[in-house]
Amino acid sequence: MLIRDVLISDVVCCEPTATAIEVAGLMREHHVGDVVVVASDPDPKTPIGVITDRDLTVEVLAKGADAGAIQVSRFMRTPVVIAHDTEDVETVIERMRAHGVRRVPVVVKEKLIGIVTMTDLLCALNTEMVSMLEVLQQSRRNERRMRR
Repeated sequence: MLIRDVLISDVVCCEPTATAIEVAGLMREHHVGDVVVVASDPDPKTPIGVITDRDLTVEVLAKGADAGAIQVSRFMRTPVVIAHDTEDVETVIERMRAHGVRRVPVVVKEKLIGIVTMTDLLCALNTEMVSMLEVLQQSRRNERRMRR
């Protein structure tokens, strides 16, 4: 299975000059736990970092920082761990494990086209597992029918 088959194309993005409070507002508005930080120049839509709800909590709120004044460029996760749309799921899962991340922007020619999360991957793999179980059950039924 390829990452392009699993990704979510509706990605919430901001520029590195956005403030922590603006990013928190985006997360609330769009009901997401992450925002991809994209370059403003020279190539917009090139992911340069990721902000998670945990980053906001640990790096801004817990430190008593002024969420209206601190820009995300000061605490975004960089370098950003990315996936290419043509990569297989197993490769991306291994990359996520190696880097300890649960969300990965997906790119084509370094341009953001989507994001994939551990939840997305677990759901897709669960669907595959259920399909495999159905094949096994059907093969058993077929064998029983043939052996009668």
